[in-house]
Amino acid sequence: MASMAAPKANTLSPSPCNFQRLNYPHKNSLRIPFNSESTSPRLVSIHSHNPNLDSIKMDQTVSGFGSGSETLAHSNASSSASSAIDFLTLCHRLKSTKRKGWVNHGINGPESIADHMYRMSLMALITSDIPGVNRERCIKIAIVHDIAEAIVGDITPSDGVPKAEKSRMETEALDEMCKVLGGGMRAEEIKELWLEYENNSSLEANLVKDFDKVEMILQALEYETEHGKVLDEFFLSTAGKFQTETGKKWAAEIISRRNSRLANRSN
Repeated sequence: MASMAAPKANTLSPSPCNFQRLNYPHKNSLRIPFNSESTSPRLVSIHSHNPNLDSIKMDQTVSGFGSGSETLAHSNASSSASSAIDFLTLCHRLKSTKRKGWVNHGINGPESIADHMYRMSLMALITSDIPGVNRERCIKIAIVHDIAEAIVGDITPSDGVPKAEKSRMETEALDEMCKVLGGGMRAEEIKELWLEYENNSSLEANLVKDFDKVEMILQALEYETEHGKVLDEFFLSTAGKFQTETGKKWAAEIISRRNSRLANRSN
């Protein structure tokens, strides 16, 4: 009896993620990454190198999705992906544009618009439950409330732009961004959330409006501490303008800490 052939050595790379190239009858290949540390291959993503490929049919032994399962990648998926990346690239400006109020006060390396929106989103995430308030909606509103500034920039009172004109500019910018996204349900949701905030037309908008001010005075306190400045303007401009109990309590805590710090400095 012939001896059993020795098993072939594993030629896969030792890295956690290996790529297996599969050839299909249309002569274009799919590059599919698998996790080599798993006992059964796990499909991570599929990239077609054929721009005209209307669909991809995957065998269950490849996909790991169960008997008879298949994935269809329609041609409109590429346009949807293109719109999404165009939109996200435009939103990069939110990361690179510094908040003008801090720039005007000579803060070195000030926060960006995206920094501001991110911490507001965290505020919405960690706040206590409030009857009648949808906390998840608050998070969404916080994420999009300054999104039009990706086009118009951070317009502050010192710019002398009338409120109605600022609103018109930002509305047009938002419409343009929704077109870049390709319209549809997600674009409509962004516009609805943005308008809800602008019009202060819900309990969620009331709370996020307060978070906008809370985040600003918290940042002002941090810059006072880090840069040795006195930024009274930001505290005076928000005094008495908080609408919710949460906003009032959080603002009071920040002001209390600021007063203690100023008292310690004077001693």
